[in-house]
Amino acid sequence: MLVGSGLVRILPLLGVVSVIASGMPELTYAESPEEKGLSIAIEGDQRDRGFVDSSVRLEMILSNRHGESSTRELRIKTLEIQDADLGDKSLTVFDHPRDVKGSAFLSFTRINEPDDQWLYLPALKRVKRISSANKSGPFMGSEFSYEDMASQEVAKYTYKWLKDEECGDLQCFVIAQYPVYENSGYTKRIAWIDQNEFRPWKMSFDLGK
Repeated sequence: MLVGSGLVRILPLLGVVSVIASGMPELTYAESPEEKGLSIAIEGDQRDRGFVDSSVRLEMILSNRHGESSTRELRIKTLEIQDADLGDKSLTVFDHPRDVKGSAFLSFTRINEPDDQWLYLPALKRVKRISSANKSGPFMGSEFSYEDMASQEVAKYTYKWLKDEECGDLQCFVIAQYPVYENSGYTKRIAWIDQNEFRPWKMSFDLGK
């Protein structure tokens, strides 16, 4: 009887609690543009993890203002690093044409410190260490910089979501990326990120210096 009478007293209370809970407005949390930009970057990084290593063959086409172009063939091997304070490691080797054949570039990305990078030029038979203050210098005569050749780690930038926008047949997030590194050659980068796969489809660079 005591148990039964206890239940009789408790059940009405549960009903009151249920009514109060159901009458409460649903609490929602609105992300700021900075928080949304960061969450997009983190999601893209998470989806890219676990590849262990990769090897690709590429063509680099260099064009000048006169419409003349030259093509370079190269290979890039990348090793994924799981250490939270370190980024990935990569080795770039040029195979063609003859004037750059055998040139090699080694990059060890770091999160909170300048990246370690070295360039081997067979014509000089020497290895050149890339200065931390010269990451914005041109990479092998191209418009890419040494900074571009390092792996892109989330903590190397701060972020801001700008808008959603169509990119071809896809819908993309458009986010601004602001380099944390004080000697970066950029004031910001604008990235178009596919909303389904979180892959970058386009990138614009603001030198601003």
